[in-house]
Order: sequence, then C-alpha cells, then structure tokens
Amino acid sequence: MRQTLQAVRGMNDILPDEAEIWENFEDIVRDWLRGYGYRPIRVPILEPTPLFRRAIGEVTDIVEKEMYSFEDALNGENLTLRPEGTAGCARAAIQHKLVNAGGPQRLCYQGPMFRHERPQKGRYRQFHQIGVEALGFAGPDIDAELIIMGSRLWERLGLADVRLELNTLGSAEERAGHRAALIAYLEERRDELDEDGQRRLHANPLRILDTKNPAMQDIVEAAPKLIDHLGDESRAHFEAVREMLRDAGIACRINHRLVRGLDYYNRTVFEWVTDRLGAQGTVCAGGRYDSLMEQLGGKATPAAGFAMGVERLLDLWREGGEAEYAIARPVPNVYVVHQGDAARRLAFRAAEALRDVGLDVLLHCGGGTFKSQMKKADASGAQIALVIGDDEAAALEIGIKPLRSGDAQWRVPFAELAEAALDALHGGGEDHEQPHKQQE
Repeated sequence: MRQTLQAVRGMNDILPDEAEIWENFEDIVRDWLRGYGYRPIRVPILEPTPLFRRAIGEVTDIVEKEMYSFEDALNGENLTLRPEGTAGCARAAIQHKLVNAGGPQRLCYQGPMFRHERPQKGRYRQFHQIGVEALGFAGPDIDAELIIMGSRLWERLGLADVRLELNTLGSAEERAGHRAALIAYLEERRDELDEDGQRRLHANPLRILDTKNPAMQDIVEAAPKLIDHLGDESRAHFEAVREMLRDAGIACRINHRLVRGLDYYNRTVFEWVTDRLGAQGTVCAGGRYDSLMEQLGGKATPAAGFAMGVERLLDLWREGGEAEYAIARPVPNVYVVHQGDAARRLAFRAAEALRDVGLDVLLHCGGGTFKSQMKKADASGAQIALVIGDDEAAALEIGIKPLRSGDAQWRVPFAELAEAALDALHGGGEDHEQPHKQQE
C-alpha cells in the first residue's frame, strides 16, 4: 500500500472556507494601500543567495539558520527561497532603475516567504507577508506615514489591542560608537552570556540586546543605550517622527532594545505588537533602511518600509470575532438543473448567456434526478433555478423557478432568458397566460 503524501511540515494548505477569509482580508488591504498611493510590484520567490547575505547580514538568525538555500543543479548558481520581501523589492528597483527613472516610489507586495524554523502557532516555514516599501524618501514624514498607515488598518479590522513600540538606531557612525561601548560592557560579562551572545559579541553585538533568554535580561537592561550616542540630526529626525505620531493621536512606547533582526535598518524602527498571540506577538514591523540600495550595488537611496504577517493578523482578526462576517460561502444568483443530452447542451448555453450579463451561475454537473438536483439548487442559496428537460430543449425554451418565494415556475424562449432572469432576480414578474408543463 502506498504511503499517503502530506504537505511539508510547517507549510499549510489553505482550504476553501479559510481561503475566502484570506480573500476578504486581502480586499480590505488592497483598498487600504490604494488610499495611501502604494502600487503593486511582484518579484520572484527565488532569488540569488548573495542578495540576502548582503542585505540581511551574515550574522543573523535568518541567514545563519533559517534560509532554504540550494545549488541549482543545472548551472551551479546558489539560490534561496525568499525569507523576506524588502531585499527582492530593492533588487528589482535597482535592476529596473525605478527610482532613478521615475522618482520616489511607493511600492507594495504580498506573497509567501520561507524560513526553516520550528513550526508553532503564528510561525510557519511557509508564511505570508504584505510589505510596503517607500523608496527615495529621506524625511521623517514617510516614517510617520508608515506607522499611521498601520494604525488605520487596525481600525478597519477592528483590532483594538495592537500597540506600537518605537526606537531609533541612528546612523552607521553613531551605531559604531555605541557598538564599541556595548562590546566593552559585554566583554566584562562574557561568562554570563549564553552561547548565542558569546558568538555574536564581536560580530553583531546589537542583536544581543534582542535576546529572549530570561537569564540575560538584567544584563541587556543595564547595557549602554544607543540613544545616548545619537547626534543632533538623528535626534531631530526621531523627535519629528514622534511629534507627527502625537499629532495623529498614536501612542507609543519607546523600546531601547528594539533593534529588529535585519542588519539593513537605520534610524527609525518600529513594531506593532499584541499580547493576544502568545510569544509570537509582533504582527507588523519595519523601519528605515537608507543604506540598503547602495549596499546592493545601486545608487544611495533613502528608503523605509514594513511587513505584516498575514497568518498572525488573521489569527488576531478571528480571535476578536471581526472576521466572522467573512466566512460566508459565495452564493450564486442562478442554479441550472437539467436532464437529458439535448438539455445538457442547452444548459451550458443558458449558463453562459447569464454570465454574459454579469450573473453568478452554478451549473449542475454529475447527473441525478430533477428532485435531487432541485435539492442542491435550494441548498446553494440561489434565488432562481433554470429547469431544462427534453420538452424545454425541443422547444428551445428555459424553465425559470423562483426558489425563495411561492411563485410558480414558467418558461421563456431562450432568446429572452437574460431579460427574464434579471427581471425575476430583481423582484419583477408577469402573469403567464399560457400554461406550461411543470417538471416533476
């Protein structure tokens, strides 16, 4: 007996009832993004591995432990399933000279990302993100707009308990000064660092501040703070962002330990978090990454963006009961029942004729008696059924049966079907003087 094949662990099927909730959510998101002037871009799922090593950083969990990378058997190229979307979007902007040719760009994308980590609620090996990238904008206004955008989406989704955490990483020079102070501080406590902390001490000490190890919390709380190393320009940028958020009525918590897991960030970084999803409480995160485009071989271009975890947001939306209205299955306007070879051929023509005028039509397939087909027509939720048997096919007529009222069934010539169906669906009707044989 052959073994039943199943999906790869951590890569989940999204079945029809669930997929309809996703589509409803995506419709809301598309409308929200259009409201801020963001245009869609679609980039490949598979990218050259060096793109992520250069963009994300060699000494990060994503590059060190989580990327799905392999060598192409045909040409030996090192390839990686994308673990995040910003690097690919930046690569596309450089390759196609989007910013140079068209000025600043507001871009958005959505789709699957891949990270090899332990699957758990809210964290999967194939997961989905909606990302926003604002390329070519240098001022604090775009940072604030990105955060305000998030707040508006939570309102649309009815999510009341998502809160904002904010920090600044300053410039590369300021981070270098903080890095030296941080290394000196951590060197004195090397024996108290866990394995990851000791490994990152000189390679990426800033990431130690983001540790989730309870035994290291006192050490990181007392560590030198980056904000103490900021110059006037970085301070002014950060204060301008905070001022615009206050003007918009958005509260935030300054979290000096918020550094994000990707090396390309500078200045403003932020996370939208909740306590309702357990350990995986971040639902949206991002910030400014002014050096990334140059780092990837393009011209120096200021940029900022964020990404949202779709699965986590849907869990939150569902938990709050706000997604319930999105679970309804699509209901056709018309259900077509038929019996006999000639009737089947006419049924196909009738269904297409009604689709031509914009109606949603479910054509019965698989045979069965008129009685069993009418039960399915009624269960479908359709307002009317088309009934086609041998008599109708011979006369090139269509039976119309209202399903949600007590009105009798009548027949119309095929040429008049669209008008009659639309009339029936909109509550119209007429006295049918000539009796027609009813189908049993």
